[in-house]
Amino acid sequence: MKLILLGPPGAGKGTQAQRLVEKYSIPQLSTGDMLRAAVKAETEVGLRAKAVMEAGELVSDEIVNAIVSDRIDEADCANGFILDGYPRTLAQADAVEAMLAAKGTHLDAVIELVVDDKALVGRIMKRAEEAKAAGQPVRKDDTPEVFDERLREYYKKTAPLTGYYHAKGMLKNVDGMDTIEGVTAQIEKVLASL
Repeated sequence: MKLILLGPPGAGKGTQAQRLVEKYSIPQLSTGDMLRAAVKAETEVGLRAKAVMEAGELVSDEIVNAIVSDRIDEADCANGFILDGYPRTLAQADAVEAMLAAKGTHLDAVIELVVDDKALVGRIMKRAEEAKAAGQPVRKDDTPEVFDERLREYYKKTAPLTGYYHAKGMLKNVDGMDTIEGVTAQIEKVLASL
């Protein structure tokens, strides 16, 4: 099962991805984690990424695409994977499609967690309060100001992916404002229909 989870920051993608990982024994592939792993392993593409990052520049789509391609060739992805935080742009979505086609495979579904933006700010603040109360570090992006900027960035760059995948007949919407268990149940229903 090869999936993409879409939705704005705070929609619950990470929570739902972890539940899918546990149930289906497929990895959640985060571009940030993959980038760090490639740099640490000193792979060819990891060394290219390291040089770019050390120069203080953003890693290009070409490098990110290569890291994702290498990662999905690993044995733990044989039964599928969940892409988390990738693709972020239409160009990356095209690259994913071409990359998977070259490997003789394709995405099974793109699941969008549909949420209310105003309610997301409350979720983020609650997450920060719970982390503080538990004595855990608060994520630096869990402030209303940083969150607003992340939300604007999401709508500018990533939100167009919903139309892209809808046009391909791959987009499945779930109510991200439901309880965690409710969202999980909706996702399970989508996956059962594939």
